[in-house]
Amino acid sequence: MLVKAMDDLSSFLPRQRDVRRRFDRIAADFDEADVVHRVTGDGLLERLQPMQLEARRVLELGAATGTLSRQLSRHFRRSQVVSVDLSLPMLREARRHRGWFSRVRELQASAEQLPLADDSADVVVANQLLPWLGPSPAGLKEVARVLRPEGLFAFASLGPDSFRELRAAFEDGDAHVHSFADMHDVGDALVRAGLRDPVLDVDRLELSYRDTQSLYRDLRRCGGNTLTGRRQSLTGKERFRRADKALDDSRQQGSIRISLELVYGHAWGAKVSQTAGEFRVDVADLRGRRRQR
Repeated sequence: MLVKAMDDLSSFLPRQRDVRRRFDRIAADFDEADVVHRVTGDGLLERLQPMQLEARRVLELGAATGTLSRQLSRHFRRSQVVSVDLSLPMLREARRHRGWFSRVRELQASAEQLPLADDSADVVVANQLLPWLGPSPAGLKEVARVLRPEGLFAFASLGPDSFRELRAAFEDGDAHVHSFADMHDVGDALVRAGLRDPVLDVDRLELSYRDTQSLYRDLRRCGGNTLTGRRQSLTGKERFRRADKALDDSRQQGSIRISLELVYGHAWGAKVSQTAGEFRVDVADLRGRRRQR
């Protein structure tokens, strides 16, 4: 079942409308183009393996075509997994790829305005979503709101060292791909949103392209060249020509290399609060005690 929490674009902020339209257009080609999304999805699963979590409900925010949601369903075998995304075409692709008896369900909604109750998710996962949330803290605050006490938020994003070759090639101070937050800033934002004990680590990935057109095509097809802060004027032909030459001149063993900084992290929901005058005792401790005379 695919639930549409909102049908009217007017219910979205302007930035959200722009993001939704972009991903609506690229839904059919997204899986083929977005290698990074697959790599960081696998990285998230590797980091979840040793945690031994029990979960009844898992949310994936910014689920796109649902590849990671289906993997999460296999990892958390007793859980319902909810794929949340702004883009209805993306969610239709997700539904098309899953089986009839899958425990994955799709929900069209904004990560900044989740139509879900407080404390309703045991695990929340966000793969490459954070750059699309913009400067507003609303998305992380929503994660903290829907995450049950001591639940897990796990995420992957790109770091500020990503696409440095592309930025250097344009040499104009303008941004032609997303800008990405430093992991220290991300950690601070998690704490301000009400999450606790953030842990972050960094990995590296290098992509190879045979020519600049292949690079630009992948950026367009995965939405990576959409910026809320970009200049309104189009990048001139001369600027692209110079950038193409700079990238061609940077070839290593015949390929154009693009470096990515992969940031992984997790944080926890608020601790379970105790009412004054009450205390908690583990039942296992009670069973192990004997009355002393």
